[in-house]
Amino acid sequence: MAAASLAPAHAQAPVRSGGSLPALGDTSELTASAERRLGDRIARSIYRDPDYLDDPVLGDYLQGIWQALMTAARARGELVNELEERFAWEIMLVRDRTINAFALPGGYLGVHLGLIGVVESRDELASVLAHELSHVTQRHISRLLSKQSQQMPWLIAAMVLGALAANKSPDAANAAIAGGQALAVQNQLNFSRDMEREADRIGFGVMADAGFDKRGFASMFDKLQQASRLNDNGSYPYLRSHPLTTERIGEVKSRLQLEGQTLAPSAADENSQARVLHAMMAGRARVLGDLSVDGLRLVLTDAQRIALPAGSAAVLKPRDAGALYAGALAATQTRDYAQARSLAERLKTALAGNQAASDVVGLLLLEIDIVAGRAADAPRFAGTSSRAAIMLQSRADLAAGRAQDVSDRLQSWVRTHPKDAIAWQLLATAHGQQGQTLRAIRADAESRVAQLDYGAARDRFRAAQDLMRSGRDTGSGASSHMDGSIIDTRAREIDQLLREQALQDKLDRQLQQ
Repeated sequence: MAAASLAPAHAQAPVRSGGSLPALGDTSELTASAERRLGDRIARSIYRDPDYLDDPVLGDYLQGIWQALMTAARARGELVNELEERFAWEIMLVRDRTINAFALPGGYLGVHLGLIGVVESRDELASVLAHELSHVTQRHISRLLSKQSQQMPWLIAAMVLGALAANKSPDAANAAIAGGQALAVQNQLNFSRDMEREADRIGFGVMADAGFDKRGFASMFDKLQQASRLNDNGSYPYLRSHPLTTERIGEVKSRLQLEGQTLAPSAADENSQARVLHAMMAGRARVLGDLSVDGLRLVLTDAQRIALPAGSAAVLKPRDAGALYAGALAATQTRDYAQARSLAERLKTALAGNQAASDVVGLLLLEIDIVAGRAADAPRFAGTSSRAAIMLQSRADLAAGRAQDVSDRLQSWVRTHPKDAIAWQLLATAHGQQGQTLRAIRADAESRVAQLDYGAARDRFRAAQDLMRSGRDTGSGASSHMDGSIIDTRAREIDQLLREQALQDKLDRQLQQ
């Protein structure tokens, strides 16, 4: 996760794009700091939403795509240093089956599980992420907000949250968006045709430079075009904020044809190792997006019908790999652990030679053992040292009573990933199991900071300070003085953040009156 700075956010001149600035120009009036503050306010509410999901496995997959796009945007001059430093650049997963992705103020990007579940390749997913990234680097959101300069930031934030709530409940949306004035602002957040074309053009170049197949842009457009022809049942909210036109589709396909590329993928592309891995991740997204009993049974039934090809030269089709992976995960959710392990083992055997996909199945087998209560007997994961591997192995070690191993592993991790809420939560549990109450409270507080819940973090830091003053914590030993110094420093930093938030809220209310 990207780290949100704890330093005071001072106003500065609007960030300007580099030499690749499009003809549309940056007419933004909202400073990068102001946009980040607005984004943080929205993100804080999303973190508290029960449909917010931090799944390390899907998170690693998305980050692999996202970081490649960020690197390409930086190299092209689309992502300038000041904007990169001030914005969050964080992807937030939402447990929602609709096909949607959305850029929020301040560099936050929301991705629905429904989008991951419906796209057929990482290239199609990269096309959507590149498009949204370009909306942010070109300051489109800031431009839209500046058009409604008479509206207060808090009102716009409430409107954006209402738009998210509308995907779940019209009543919730009405509660978040009160009055015709706010609804008028909501209409302004739909990107203009010029902005859509600009994000297409720049996103296409970023995606290509990042090493993705540019045909993914065209095939994703074909999916959206087909959806737009159907009756709108609300399953494609992406189309409402990103209007699709024949002109946009034609421009993308023309770029491909000028480069001499065919639009249809080859048979080798269709069954590539990357497609197999994506199908498995799409299967995971579909299962986590619908945990109903009926939904899980359908997934499991589909997996049980798969007949794997015989012989070492046989090719495992992506669809079959995705169905088996989803079936194993669905069986885990229904507590049929024997079936879950059987499906996962069949898949792992068929994936010989595809290391990335085999590692993901290895993580699934570890996940099955944790949920089944067999963590103590589970072999240690021998694959990559990804975030998912570190978090799942830590969960297994905690369940097996190996808290010291978890502390050693995660102390190193949070030093370089201080905004990883799950890591801090697991570290708090590990310290608690070792009787290190002070450190456990501090880690719990840091997990609240990671999700921008500064009020709860302050309460936890104060509880740690009270414990220090009482002298009741003996678990930290000789290092308790150092722990106390860190806690006091962090408590002061959070108090300063809360004072700045209160001042900003007061200014917003004064501007409203």
